Amino acid sequence: MTGQRHAATESHRPFAEPVRLDLSDPDTLRHLWDLQRASYAVEARLIGFDGIPPLHESLEQLRTCDESCLGVRDELRLVGAVAWTRLPNGALDICRLVVHPVAHRRGVATALLDALDLIEPAELTVVSTATANLPAVALYRRRGFIPVGERQVAPGVTITLLERKNASASQPIHNS
Repeated sequence: MTGQRHAATESHRPFAEPVRLDLSDPDTLRHLWDLQRASYAVEARLIGFDGIPPLHESLEQLRTCDESCLGVRDELRLVGAVAWTRLPNGALDICRLVVHPVAHRRGVATALLDALDLIEPAELTVVSTATANLPAVALYRRRGFIPVGERQVAPGVTITLLERKNASASQPIHNS
C-alpha cells in the first residue's frame, strides 16, 4: 500500500520547462542515458522486441550521436527528452522522444514537442516509431503527423514513418 501511495505521489510531481541538454556534461549524459534505457525498456515490452538500438547504445555512442536535445526535469530526475537533427533538405528529424515511466501521461512528451516546434520551426518534420507502439503513434497523429510508410526492422517488427507539413514554418525545404 505504501508503494502504491508513493508511486501515485511521484507521478504527479510538477516538471520544469524544457531546456537544452549538453551531452558533453558527464552528469547530463548519464541522466539522459538512464532515462532512455528506462523509456525504451517500456517500449520493448510493449512491442515485444528488445532490439531497439537506443536501448543498447553505450554512453559514448549517445555522447557522439550528433543530435540536439531538449530535456524536462521534475524535482528528482530527468523525466523526458527529445532529440533531433536537420536533414540536408531542411526537414526536422525527431530522432528520439523518451519519457520516464514515472512521468507517463503527464504531458511531458507534449511539452517537449511544443518546445521543439517553437525553437526549430520546420516546413517538414519527420519521425518514426514502432508500429505496435500505439501510444506513440497516437501522440504523433494528434499533433498532425500522418503515416507515410512502414519498414520491417526484424521479423514481425515494423516501424511507421510519419511526417507533418507546416506551411507557416520559416525554415525552407531544399531538395537534394
